[in-house]
Formats: sequence, C-alpha cells, structure tokens
Amino acid sequence: MCGIAGIVGLSSGVASPPREALVRMASALFHRGPDEIGVYRDDRAGLAHARLSIIDLSTGQQPLADEGDATWIVFNGEIFNYVELREELVALGHRFRTKSDTEVIVHAYRAWGDAAFERMNGQWAVAIWDSVAQRLVLSRDPVGICPLHVCEHGGHLYFASEVKAIFAANPAIPRAFDPAGIDQTFTFWTIVPPQSVFRGVTELEPGHVRTYENGTVRDRAFWTPRYPVLPDARDQFQGSLEDAVKEVRRALEGATSLRMLRADVPVGSYLSGGLDSSLVAALGRRFAGDRFQTFSLRFDDAEYDETEFQRLMVRVLGSEHHEVIVSRSDIANVFPEVIYHTERPILRTAPAPLFLLSRLVRNHGIKVVLTGEGADEMFAGYDLFREGKVRRFWGRQPASARRSRLLERLYPYLARSPVSQQALARQFFGRNIAAHRAPGFAHDTRWHTTSALKRLLSQDMKAQTAGCDMVGDLLARLPAEFSRWSSLAQDQYLEIRTLLSGYLLSSQGDRMLMAHSVEGRFPFLDKDVIDLADSLPASYKLRVLDEKHVVKKVAEGVVPGEILARKKQPYRAPDALSFVSEGAPAYIDEVLSEPALRDANVFEPQPVVQLLRKCRARARDGQFSNTDNMALVGVLSTQLLHRQLVAGRPDASRVVELRTDVDKSNRTRS
Repeated sequence: MCGIAGIVGLSSGVASPPREALVRMASALFHRGPDEIGVYRDDRAGLAHARLSIIDLSTGQQPLADEGDATWIVFNGEIFNYVELREELVALGHRFRTKSDTEVIVHAYRAWGDAAFERMNGQWAVAIWDSVAQRLVLSRDPVGICPLHVCEHGGHLYFASEVKAIFAANPAIPRAFDPAGIDQTFTFWTIVPPQSVFRGVTELEPGHVRTYENGTVRDRAFWTPRYPVLPDARDQFQGSLEDAVKEVRRALEGATSLRMLRADVPVGSYLSGGLDSSLVAALGRRFAGDRFQTFSLRFDDAEYDETEFQRLMVRVLGSEHHEVIVSRSDIANVFPEVIYHTERPILRTAPAPLFLLSRLVRNHGIKVVLTGEGADEMFAGYDLFREGKVRRFWGRQPASARRSRLLERLYPYLARSPVSQQALARQFFGRNIAAHRAPGFAHDTRWHTTSALKRLLSQDMKAQTAGCDMVGDLLARLPAEFSRWSSLAQDQYLEIRTLLSGYLLSSQGDRMLMAHSVEGRFPFLDKDVIDLADSLPASYKLRVLDEKHVVKKVAEGVVPGEILARKKQPYRAPDALSFVSEGAPAYIDEVLSEPALRDANVFEPQPVVQLLRKCRARARDGQFSNTDNMALVGVLSTQLLHRQLVAGRPDASRVVELRTDVDKSNRTRS
C-alpha cells in the first residue's frame, strides 16, 4: 500500500501543475509510503507517489511509465493475480521492464481498456495518465479497501489517497464541512461514497472506474455484489453444504496463499481470538516458513479482552507473538492522531486500539499483515443479520410472545444488552415491525438510533440538513434486482454499501494501518471468495441463528474447538468512558468548550456541555446509554477534525528527497 496524488488540468488552457504542489501532496502522504517519493509532471498533469515497498523492491518505483513513456501510473495497493495477468500480456506481445504489479496494470489497461479492472483480483486505487490522448483514468477496488478522493478547483482536478494531501496542494481550496456528509455520518455511522464530510470533496465509489477526457467525465461500475435472484435462483450455488464447505475452504486457502506469497517482505497476521482472524492466521501459517509473527490487542477492561483465546491460538500456531495492552487513557491520548488519519467523524473508539496495534507491528519490522476483516459481511456474521431474521419472523405474527423471545438470543456479549429486559426489548425491536418486508428493515433500528444524535446539531446545521433524507436516498438507489434477493442478501448488501468501505475498511482498516506504514491484506475480501460467498444459499451462511455456519465448518480441525464454540464477541473498545475517566487529557475540555463549539458551528454548545457533564457524573459506574456513548465520541471526533483539517492546515512541511522526478513540462509531446 502507498499514497497516491495528482493534479490534472480539466482543459488544455490551464496552467501546468506546480511541482511544489505535487511535492507537498507527497509529503502529506509520507506516513503511507516512507520508502520512496516520486513525481511526474507535464504541461497538463502531475502525479505524485509515496511508496511502501512490498513487491519488486529494486525496480518498482513510481510514477511508472510504459515503454514509450506515454502512459503514466501511480498505484496504491496490490494486484494479487499480477503474475497470471503478466503471462497473458506477454503472450499478447507485451514486454516488461520491471517485475512489479504496477507495470502489469499499465499494460493491462493498454490491452483491455476499462475491462482490465474486471480481471484484477486485489485491492487498489489507481490513476493512469495517457499523455498522448490527454486522458485520466481513476479506479478503485471492488469493496473499497484503498481510498481515493477527488476535488475540482480552479480548473484543475485534484485527487489523492487522503483529503489532507488535496488540502496541502493548494491553500485556496476551501475547507469546510459538508452538511450532507455530517447528516450521513449521524445516520449510518459513516459517510457513504461518493459523499465525504468535506464540501467540494468526493470519494470515488468502490468498484468504479472514472475517465476524464475532452472535457467529459464518464463514471461506471465495473463490479457490484451479485446474489441469487429468486424465486428460481438459477445463479445460486447448486451443491450441498458439504460441497460448499470444500469450495469455501479451497477459495480461502487460495486467497491466503496469494496474500502470503505475493510479497517480497515477511507477512504477519492479526489475531483477535475470534473465528475469522484465527482461521486466516492458521491458513497463513502454512505459507510462512520458519518464522511467523502474530499481533494481538489486549484490554485493561475485562469486558473487551480476549486474551485467553488469543493465547490458545498462538499455542496452536507456534507463532512469535506480540501484544499491546490498551487502557482507557491510551485511547484518549491517541484519539487526536486517530482522527487526523480517519479524516471523518467516528462514533466509536474502536479505531484507536488498532492504531496502537499497527504501531506495534511496525516496531517489529513487519510491513504486511493478514486480517479477518470481511468475513462477517460476506458470510453473515453480524448480530444485525440475526436480528433482522428474528424481527421478520416476529413481524409475520406480531402478537406472538414466543417469537419475540428469540430476541434474547442476540447480543450475549454486551454487559448492558438491549435484550436484557423483555418489555424494553419488545418496544425497541418492535418499532416499525409491520414493515418487515420493506428494504432496509433490518437496519432500521440502527439508523433510527443513530439519527437521534442529530438533536445535538447546531441550528445552522439543522437548517442546512432539513431537506436531507439519507435513508430515502440510499434506498432509492438500490439495484434493480434487490427486491428479488433473499432477505439476508438484502441485509448483506446494505451493510456492505454503508459500513464496509466507509467505516470498517477505512477508519478501522486502511487509515489505522497506514498511519504506521503497514499494509493490511484481507483473504475474506478476495474476489473469488466474495463471488462464492454471494452465490451461497442463505441457509449455508445463517443456519437458523447460527452465523457464518459454513465458515465454522471450514475451520473445524484447523481452529481449536473452544474458539469455534464461543459466543460471537465482535471487536469493541471502551467509548465515552475513555474520555471522562480520571486524568483525561486537557484537549477534551478545549475542543468541547463553548467557543470551540461555536467556531465549528456543527453542534449546539449547551446540549454538548450537558452531555459531557452527564457522562462525567456517570464515570464511576460506567452506566452510559448507547446513545450517549456514540454522541460523545461523535461530537469529540468532529470537533477534533474541525481543528485539524478545517480550521487548521495539514502538515506538508516535511523535506523529502525524490527518488523519481520526471518533468516533461514545456516540451513537445510526440
């Protein structure tokens, strides 16, 4: 993984991109790629790259060109099937100067055009500049592992892996929150691409390719999730459950081997103690050679700690294991850095411990780690999917007390579970129960609960978002075949569309990993694994209320029975309690002060002051409601983001030495 950036004139009459601006962009992304910095510049376009060297360490420098020096590329990510694609291209007569996957992308685009991206199995954000055709092509991987932002200003298009690089390029670019992005965040937990939280900045959607040429913009999806279409389901996996287990095992083994072996540096693995990371680590161990390093989070708070299961898996793996113990004060102390890297408000502190974990990884000399992310989305592991199934079952007989009691089987890991009191559970989960056939039904309780946080918004922000209907807009853009998918497939699609890229793979994934120059690799998000998972019958993934049923079958004999049998405990961290415990950092009072709140003008000061006072009063017993937990974290993160990237400026003052510096400006192009 790396950092990419660029400036391209939207018409032929604009000024050439300043070299200094490109260097500032690369400098702002130095944490993503500290190994080498490179820039390319001609009369119309400029490209910048901050490299994290993982494949072809000696000759893979970027920006990189084809053999005619006409088509240039900057690339963040990995194409895991680049060896196979290269063989195809060689057979077509293409000749290569490096052993990198980057050069394969250039030749693949020349051979197949936009269709090249459909052939790729990997994770990427790519910019290709054809200096002859004066064409810019941007592409992003199917599920949005790698970020890519764009902004038009003053006749130029600015693009970058992170927004801070766009702001660093040109101080004249306005920096302000977009009310629609704020409204989305306080509805879905995050923004949904192409929306961002910054006015004038958008995010390229996952699975899309966009072309700028001759004053026109063409944007199309080259990949979208595809589920069996009912009632005939002819495109559904036709084998038995046992057949599915064999196929999922084969696909995961192949995906893991690619991610272990397609690297010229050692690959380690995260180990949470749950099923997904344990299975990935066990498969990765087979390809690791003599030395395999694993990394785990531990928590001072017993409610979140999984040490017992982590160490059990370490004994099975025989890995060289490393741990970091995280306290509430650790979370509070690093939170400003976390928000600097998320570049968006967050409603949970879960990214903060992962920031500390990636630092541990880098301190032990590892640049690449496997993780189990994506298993819950692809194989129906979240309680939200079980909740949706129970609520639909209940909705068909809303007067049934027996059906509603199935709610008690949800959220066993929560100390203050929403199902702990039957009467309250019926009231909470029974909301809108008559609409159990409506799209978005399973997500409705979450979206409704999150939207309650908007009571804190300032009068200005409320006025600017008064016409927003984020849920309605999302549901209006559903695929044509959505209504013919199973209920589980509908729930999975919406979970992927909202939270996978915008939060899980961004705030908890790429941004926390790359903050310390570490690349994450995700076998469960391999293209072949996804396509197989999407084709499976719903009952293979969610069997009655047994989540990830087929994955558990795959893990039998590979992962210890104690891990297979344990109740699911999703990754969580202490939230509001981290900021109101004794010894909390001084910045909390600073950014939540009335002057700071009025300056940002996102939240009304008085309700925020009351919220902070309320949370501090309950710090001793920790009895926070879910709403107060999210509200305090959401307000604090938004205020920090305002201070860092709206009122403040990103630091691009780092002095960098360019490894690649190509300047073709003011020259005649053939």
